[in-house]
Amino acid sequence: MADAVHIPDEAETRARWGAFEWTAENAEQAKKVIARYPAGRQQSAVMPLLDLAQRQVGAETQTNGWLPVPVMEYIGRQLDMPYMRVYEVATFYTMYNLAPVGRYHVQVCGTTPCMLRGSDDVFAACKNKGLVKGGTTPDGLFTLTEVECLGACANAPMVQINDDNFEDLTYDSTVAILETLAAGGQPKIGPQIDRQTSAPEGGPTTLKDMVSDNHDYRGDWA
Repeated sequence: MADAVHIPDEAETRARWGAFEWTAENAEQAKKVIARYPAGRQQSAVMPLLDLAQRQVGAETQTNGWLPVPVMEYIGRQLDMPYMRVYEVATFYTMYNLAPVGRYHVQVCGTTPCMLRGSDDVFAACKNKGLVKGGTTPDGLFTLTEVECLGACANAPMVQINDDNFEDLTYDSTVAILETLAAGGQPKIGPQIDRQTSAPEGGPTTLKDMVSDNHDYRGDWA
């Protein structure tokens, strides 16, 4: 596939990450996570530990982070869990990166609701700013990935960048977000139009009298 990620050479990866260990802070966090589960069920902690490890790798590389094989093996040993089981989890969810990514991982939803509402314009904006699906920009700033439903269909089209959602996008608003990030700024998170979360654009359309009068209806049922 043209947009497939490039997984580094195994020898290179093991040379860099073969001695991976938790930082002191993350070691304490890992203990707390594992303690949430009954004895013998510690393998249930695999997802939060994968996320924690990816964030540690990201902090060490000044990127959004990824999961080298030795890091997944480390988690498997800690949880007494076969490496392949850890790998199966990591490959199932797009929240885990199996190859290096940039500082900002731009995940564009291409599922039907977003496609019908203009995800092609979002992709066009990314392309015109130098982003290529499955690749990282030469400056190491952006990695672009197409993903399936991110659960914000009412606010389509949308994109997840690292931990934040940006919704109700247009070509221009997508360009503005990318330019703000490239300049070291923080763009507005959430809807890029005049609406609160997933409420109707422009404000409430029903029960306006209740909202405007701020009635207390608790006594009406007496």
